[in-house]
Amino acid sequence: MKLSKLMLGLSLAVGLMTTASAQIVMRNAISVAENSHAGEAVVTLAREVEKRTNGRIVIKNFFSGSLGGEREVMEAVQLGTQELGHGSTGPVPNFVPEMAILDVPFLFRDKAHARAVLDGPIGQELLAKFEPKGFKALAWTENGVRHMTNNKRPVNSPDDLKGLKMRTMENPVHVAAYKGLGIVTTPMAFPEVFTALQTGTIDGQENPLSVIMAAKFDQVQKHITLTGHVYSPSVFIMNKAVFDKLSKADQQIFLDAAKEGAKANRARVDKDDAMGVNELRKRGMTVVENVDKSKFISVMAPVFKEFEKKFGKENLDRIRNYK
Repeated sequence: MKLSKLMLGLSLAVGLMTTASAQIVMRNAISVAENSHAGEAVVTLAREVEKRTNGRIVIKNFFSGSLGGEREVMEAVQLGTQELGHGSTGPVPNFVPEMAILDVPFLFRDKAHARAVLDGPIGQELLAKFEPKGFKALAWTENGVRHMTNNKRPVNSPDDLKGLKMRTMENPVHVAAYKGLGIVTTPMAFPEVFTALQTGTIDGQENPLSVIMAAKFDQVQKHITLTGHVYSPSVFIMNKAVFDKLSKADQQIFLDAAKEGAKANRARVDKDDAMGVNELRKRGMTVVENVDKSKFISVMAPVFKEFEKKFGKENLDRIRNYK
């Protein structure tokens, strides 16, 4: 009897070890808090992958820049020291130059237009451009439409931006565009921004409402203007070698789970946009809601000419005119 119990115990132990060794644990990371639009994306992806693989693949998420800023996460995924990442297109052109076209200001009419472009053939062509650089881009997500905040003054027109020290993403298109508005650009990784605003190293920053609320920038910024100057895509990335080693069935699970993550992410952005202005007013920010965007576009005309040379007018028009 004792021997049979011992054998049973040993067989159970071996079974547990086999299960444990068969389980694959991957890491994913974002630069903002878990309770955010990006948090919705990665939590949904992890849940769907674990559910669809019956717990065989588990994704451990890291939040609030605990594994570094977006650029560091991309580097880690490219090198394969981290399996997954999720972030805005801010640092992406440093790795996949073709993505820079998406950061051109006033390129998209609204979120619906941007989503249609990214979910359609243009967006799928762009996702494929990640592969030669060592990434598998799983799906487009989003940060939303970017607006400007600062501590100095309300921004009602482009003239009000002149001389403001503004944090920009580490992205050459953004830097060139904002210099065209007379902004003193300060490229900076996202995890450093709150402290830089708090200490007065910079006067302001620009981000979608979802990010502004998740990062609690209202605690260190007085004014927000709904400039809506750039639609900010984000993307699920995976190390290509890791993706390629998966079975075809598991690859499809990741692609499908990423689509579910994108749905949850966009729903959260829509929710944040719907209540964000009132929420930020309640938190003490002054809000300039109605700005004449044509004035901003007019001031940036010389920069747009440079973008047409860089990206090709036909490529920009293909996006602008997509229906």
